Amino acid sequence: MASKEEEHKKALMQQDIEIIKRMNKIKHKIAVMSGKGGVGKSTVAVNLAAAFAKKGYRTGIMDSDVHGPNVPKMFGVEGKSLKFDKNGIIPIETEKGIKIMSVGFFLSSQDTPVIWRGPAKTGVIRQFLAEVVWDDLDVLIIDNPPGTGDVPLTILQTVPSLDGVVLVTTPQSVVQEDVEKSVNLVKNLNIPIIGIIENMSGFICPHCENEILIFGKDGGAKIAKEMGIPFLGRLPLDIKTANASDMGTPIVIEEPESEISVKISEIVDKIESKIKSMP
Repeated sequence: MASKEEEHKKALMQQDIEIIKRMNKIKHKIAVMSGKGGVGKSTVAVNLAAAFAKKGYRTGIMDSDVHGPNVPKMFGVEGKSLKFDKNGIIPIETEKGIKIMSVGFFLSSQDTPVIWRGPAKTGVIRQFLAEVVWDDLDVLIIDNPPGTGDVPLTILQTVPSLDGVVLVTTPQSVVQEDVEKSVNLVKNLNIPIIGIIENMSGFICPHCENEILIFGKDGGAKIAKEMGIPFLGRLPLDIKTANASDMGTPIVIEEPESEISVKISEIVDKIESKIKSMP
């Protein structure tokens, strides 16, 4: 008779097989990370997904931030009910055809806290990877929680053939120090770094439309140069972006001709070129 430990190992091995089968149907998998919270990482991830979808890519986004699952709200699908069939969990789909999976869909209300320790968090992430019916996506954006803890590590070690990581930072030196830790983690795991995005690099005044460098400038470019990784671009701190996220429509969809939407599209062009050139 098998012990509980042997049964657990067997279940994990079977789950690994399912993860490989699901993920192999997806052409490109991109993890979005940040060393510190509050840098606008989820906003960037959501707009990257929306921009890929606008280019005609079949796109999905997996919200791995267990304690702060904001992606459903940013896409205007908060409170939607998940469906299940014999093949697994059916992700929620936006009007633009973007598929979304998030812990937020499992909560009884939006103010319900997720009080889980490490094993529970990594368990649900593995379940998402093994059981969500993504089908044949072109691009899956994986929005990670900040830092280098259990969940980002699980993503980096579990997702097969991960194309690479996009890191989000702000110009502040204190944030840069934390980004360096994320860079070193990714490098130690021999996963490609697609590049760094400097977010909140300047505030666009809604009255005069001038740029004010609240957090400084070029911190992202500096760390990219120092660590020998690509710099993807700067994104300003714009109230229109925050308002669009609050209203459930990413800025690249709400105002496609805006300066920040153009910059995001340019960044996606760079990411697209990068992942297409990978072996």
